[in-house]
Amino acid sequence: MENLLQVLSIDGGGVRGIIPGTILAFLESQLQKLDGNDARIVDYFDFIAGTSTGGLVTAMLATPNQDNRPMHSLNWYGAITDWVKSKWTDYARPVYQSVEGFIQLVEKEAFCPKYDGDYLHKKIKEMLGEKWLHETLTNVIIPSFDIRLLQPVIFSTLKAKRDDAKDAPLSEVCIGTSAAPYYLPPHHFEMNSSRGTKKFNLIDGGVAANNPTDSLKYIEASTDNSKKENLENLEKIGNALLKKPVSAVNLETGLYEPLEDRRTYEEALVKFAERLSEERRFLLANSSA
Repeated sequence: MENLLQVLSIDGGGVRGIIPGTILAFLESQLQKLDGNDARIVDYFDFIAGTSTGGLVTAMLATPNQDNRPMHSLNWYGAITDWVKSKWTDYARPVYQSVEGFIQLVEKEAFCPKYDGDYLHKKIKEMLGEKWLHETLTNVIIPSFDIRLLQPVIFSTLKAKRDDAKDAPLSEVCIGTSAAPYYLPPHHFEMNSSRGTKKFNLIDGGVAANNPTDSLKYIEASTDNSKKENLENLEKIGNALLKKPVSAVNLETGLYEPLEDRRTYEEALVKFAERLSEERRFLLANSSA
């Protein structure tokens, strides 16, 4: 069997991160059927990349606990990540909905962020603790954008391991990649390394590298709407997407069209889980030989 690099890319999109969370939960459930209940998404990918909310999910999947296993998991079929479900639902409303009427009455100037982000920042730090970029269980790639340098900043485990000047606490990286312009303020922090002090002035990684997917065209829910019914609708969208036929871009028309075999995303993910499991077993067998 050919030794392949397995790469997982997770889109941004605010609370719409529930949708890739739903897809990943289904994939992990299939991997657990094949390899046991301890199987986790992070065990099967050489790189996990995510922007904005996708960056947060990436960190949740790859951050180790005290046993050097993923701190957060995807628990059951059709469910969303425990981070998105129990944590985002709990704090998204305070971040995006608190004092809504007051905000409407005393809207700040157009160029001021709509929310201060304090609650969101606190929760991210609580969930990721003191873990650093170089400690992730697999290689992660999380883009952000520096508004002073006017250029992308790509946080990567490989870079962090090679150069302490490119390392950073995961919580700071996640706050930076999710600092959506207009909604949340830029994130400023400093890092001390063997090469001196470096200042970061970061906003949402989607400014530099976002990866919109076909499923977003079915979404009428607003990124800024974190009401309970909206979050539930997003979960329904993710589950409905699993039942849709796999689509690809028609290069002649530019439109997404179902593939000829009419497989659903659910069926494709089952086959994908089998391939991931087979590849991992092959690698484990070779490493112990």
